[in-house]
Amino acid sequence: MNRYPTVAEVTESARRLVSRFPGTGRLCRVGTSRAGRPLLMLSVGHGPRHVLVVARPHPDEPVGGATALALAELVAGGDRRSPATDPEAVTWDIVLCLDPDGAALSEGIETATAGPAPSLASYYRAAFRPVAAEQPEWAPIVGRPLPESRALFDVIDDLRPVLQCSLHNVDAGGTWAQLTRDLPGLAAPFAASAAALGVPVQHGTYDALYWENPAPGIHVLPPPGSTARPAAGSEDIGLSTWCAPQRYGGATAIVEVPLWATAPADDPTPHADPARALRALSGLVREGGRQVTAVFERARGLLPAPEDSPPVRVLEWMAEDLYDLVADSWGPLVRQAEAGPRTDGSPALTTAGIGALEVVARRQPLRAAGLLLRLLHAADAPAAAGLHHELDALFTAWCTDFETSLRLRWVPVHAQVELQARTVVAAAECALTP
Repeated sequence: MNRYPTVAEVTESARRLVSRFPGTGRLCRVGTSRAGRPLLMLSVGHGPRHVLVVARPHPDEPVGGATALALAELVAGGDRRSPATDPEAVTWDIVLCLDPDGAALSEGIETATAGPAPSLASYYRAAFRPVAAEQPEWAPIVGRPLPESRALFDVIDDLRPVLQCSLHNVDAGGTWAQLTRDLPGLAAPFAASAAALGVPVQHGTYDALYWENPAPGIHVLPPPGSTARPAAGSEDIGLSTWCAPQRYGGATAIVEVPLWATAPADDPTPHADPARALRALSGLVREGGRQVTAVFERARGLLPAPEDSPPVRVLEWMAEDLYDLVADSWGPLVRQAEAGPRTDGSPALTTAGIGALEVVARRQPLRAAGLLLRLLHAADAPAAAGLHHELDALFTAWCTDFETSLRLRWVPVHAQVELQARTVVAAAECALTP
């Protein structure tokens, strides 16, 4: 396997699996997207307990479809090396793509990342990530009713899964898992799988900056009422689809694997000067955002109306305040670093933690630039070519700096899939243990 499967290929593979294992596998429609695309769920096994797997929740994170198929094959084949994959004991319910509309706007990402060493530039030119209010897992937090979110809530209410696993990629860094409650016993097999496959375990991550961190790469959502809870991602995170299984005693594991590994991802040593590094990264994301926004403002008259174009809505959302929001979020860490050695044990202030924040600082302008380049390329106006040339020079330089500064190394697709599948099975074992 040297590339990710498309949504259509995942669907066709699921249909073939059902034909090969009649009675064991079932494919059904559980909802319809905003644009009328089907939301399909593949169920494998007949056990009384359920593990729910959600693939492709973000369209720019393509590993989930391949992992979903690998898990389905494992269970359908009657693999009993793990009690979690025994089809007589556990039913695995796999949503094949939670955001098919977004995936359609990321069409080409599978080809762009094919081969032994795809380029960062190819990825960002093809990737699309919607605004937060149009992300099915996250939209309920901001009060945006999406049919994809409703379909997932309905599945959770119907199945009452012991565990929900959401399959994610991070563009660069290491691997980690975020849990809505601790799963004792997960850390050891997770670390062993990562080591066996040559993928670094991420120490410190922007996505779980203030979550509890009981083991390297394992992050647990603080309980309601915790003073850290508002900083855990959102004070209303309990409204997300991640937390829905808690109503029935279930848990959720968000499993992240990297497209590219970064050199510092698993370096837990204290950073030499974290306050200075954080101030530099804040400046980096603000300046990159300022530059891409300047091109966007000059291009507005050449682009579709926001109501007609999800990519334009993303660019407007980012231009409004996202770059400043990211940079400002590191203010408490700067103050923590300046307070002295007593607080330097924070995972966010290690070499790995600062490296993870550098990924965020570099990715934000690149996401916007990649989208804008696609829009300018499609624009039927002479002025678009000049703006495209100007932005392309920035984009190319940013990609080169990203690759060089963090010494990026492509993680083969088969390794990403194997690591994610092993982690999901290990999490299921923990969740199913009385």
